[in-house]
Amino acid sequence: MATGTEEHAAEGGGLAIHPMDQFIVKPLFGDGPVHWYTVTNVTLWMAIAVVALLGMFVLATRHRGIIPSRLQSVAEMLYGFIHKMVEDVTGHEGLKYFPYIMTLFMFIFLSNFLGLLPMAFTTTSHIAVTAVMAMAVFLTVTLVGLYRNGIGFLGIFWVTAAPLVLRPILALIEVISYFVRPVSHSIRLAGNMMAGHAVMKVFAGFAGVLGAGAVLPIVAITAVYALEMLVSFIQAYVFAILTCVYLRDALHSPHH
Repeated sequence: MATGTEEHAAEGGGLAIHPMDQFIVKPLFGDGPVHWYTVTNVTLWMAIAVVALLGMFVLATRHRGIIPSRLQSVAEMLYGFIHKMVEDVTGHEGLKYFPYIMTLFMFIFLSNFLGLLPMAFTTTSHIAVTAVMAMAVFLTVTLVGLYRNGIGFLGIFWVTAAPLVLRPILALIEVISYFVRPVSHSIRLAGNMMAGHAVMKVFAGFAGVLGAGAVLPIVAITAVYALEMLVSFIQAYVFAILTCVYLRDALHSPHH
């Protein structure tokens, strides 16, 4: 959650809470400027998420017992959940892309939950991280659509069910909507994660100032924290299911 210590008793005796400080990207070594090659707190927590993902499934599938362990049960449940989602949304043809969607879901899922740990950093609250994932999905879907359907893939922009006079206008709207996809895809995830953590930081600041009388802020933090756990799962699910929806458009073009 990366709340840190709350600052209070600011100038004039007022309250100073800085909820956005937890999202500052800092180098792990030294205090110099951050470049594209700098190892930062974002790099660290992304690496931890990847290691956690690999460790979880390696440990869960190590024995492959007929009577599964708790970790194996969790891994199998997540695997089955995403597998069913991909098949339901994209059809049987989309299952070949299941590993990609499963990896996306698990990385976002673990990054979101790791960000709820004290002093952690929520990598998915940064648009730079979510935008890269959204752009990767956008390019993948576009290339798959062009490879499978050729020029017929452009048929997704031509609404044949509409009156002929309206089709050019609707085509323009569809084109704009298509290229806005990575923007909405990335902002939705980053915005939700950032907002929840900022709210928790504000309540934590009030709790720090009130001391022993901070019953209401503590109750509020507990409620928001529980809500954030739910949001962490939902946002990973939304990102994955939108990827499936976009992939379905590429696989089942109107001219395919």
